[in-house]
Amino acid sequence: MPQSSALRAARRNSTGAAPDHGIPGWLIALFAVACGMTVANLYYAQPLLSSLRDVFHVSSATAGLLITLTQVGYVIGMLFLVPLGDRLEKRTLITTLLVVTTLALVAAGLATGFPMLLAASLISGATSVVAQILVPFAAGLAPDHARGRIVGRVMSGLLTGILLSRTVSSLVSDIAGWRVVYLGSAVLMALLALTLRAALPRHAPTTAVPYARVLRSTFALMRTHPALVRRGLYQAAMFAAFSAFWTTVSYLLTGPHFHYSQVGVGLFALVGAAGAAVAPLAGRWADRGLTRTMTGIAFGAAALAFAVAGLAGHSIVLIALAAVVLDMAVQTTMILGQHTIYRLDPHARARLNAAFIATFFVGGALGSQIGSIAYRDGGWGAVGVLGTALPALALLYWTTEYRSGGSGKGAAGATAGAGA
Repeated sequence: MPQSSALRAARRNSTGAAPDHGIPGWLIALFAVACGMTVANLYYAQPLLSSLRDVFHVSSATAGLLITLTQVGYVIGMLFLVPLGDRLEKRTLITTLLVVTTLALVAAGLATGFPMLLAASLISGATSVVAQILVPFAAGLAPDHARGRIVGRVMSGLLTGILLSRTVSSLVSDIAGWRVVYLGSAVLMALLALTLRAALPRHAPTTAVPYARVLRSTFALMRTHPALVRRGLYQAAMFAAFSAFWTTVSYLLTGPHFHYSQVGVGLFALVGAAGAAVAPLAGRWADRGLTRTMTGIAFGAAALAFAVAGLAGHSIVLIALAAVVLDMAVQTTMILGQHTIYRLDPHARARLNAAFIATFFVGGALGSQIGSIAYRDGGWGAVGVLGTALPALALLYWTTEYRSGGSGKGAAGATAGAGA
């Protein structure tokens, strides 16, 4: 079914008139909820690291491998599974991946040793890329004039899932144990697979080339579009800082300064959820041509926020405020980046998104592991230095944007049109 037919099917299933962007509100909401539920699988373990460290008798740095390998799995999925979104019918692909995710989460919940938990997390991380098939799916349904707004709304669901996952994980673990976190998510993934199978419009592939050529073309896109590489590196630095913060803050909060319980860590994570409110705004900034300006502001805000957090290790209020600003900055650069890359080639949005997300999740995996090592060797202050340096380096790179043409007029004019 071509894109126009998919839109007509969505409108026929709607109970009200279609809005000016042509996509029923219920479908946008479903995209957002589905993205949030699937991406949450990557973050359930973050507030549990101190508990899992004790349960499996491993060090803090080893426990941090759980986050790192989950994110490595996500990178693998982005490189080898998400490009299939251009090659296969999307609804069937999404359903299949969710079934595998369900099985992997069951294995994680039944893990008898830390290696088994690591392996299950690697697989669930790889198949949780469903979120990154849904985002370009929504972008493809949206008209050009409203694409940033639609992506922003869908991404607000995804980002809310990232942030609320920590709270849900902490509360469920405190009440019923860490295994129920994984088993409960497995049930949710099974229900989501059935819901999406029934509700999503069929969406025909945008290319018929063989899978091997699709993979090669994904890497070729990075050579063809300098803006893709630049936005990926921008977000890699930001996501590394984000991951370093949220991977290590549970150690700080459960340590001698605060003595927080798992519930306390979960409630603290609610603070970060406020950052998701910026997602629709970021989409509007992109549509108004403010991509480059707001990117630079976001880098500066993230560096300042982490500096404050690092220096205020005894003040929960300042750490919480820094968490909100950091999350808002990371979400802003992510949405601005996606708006930019989706304009590069309408027929390769899944592959463009795969390259973009894979690039910055490498940064996230490194941030999680290096952050854990920094906390082990130098405490929260060392994490603060690391987290401040990463967006500061991105800001320095941002100053070269026009000179290099990496995200400007040299990128086939696409990014120039996006306001970069």
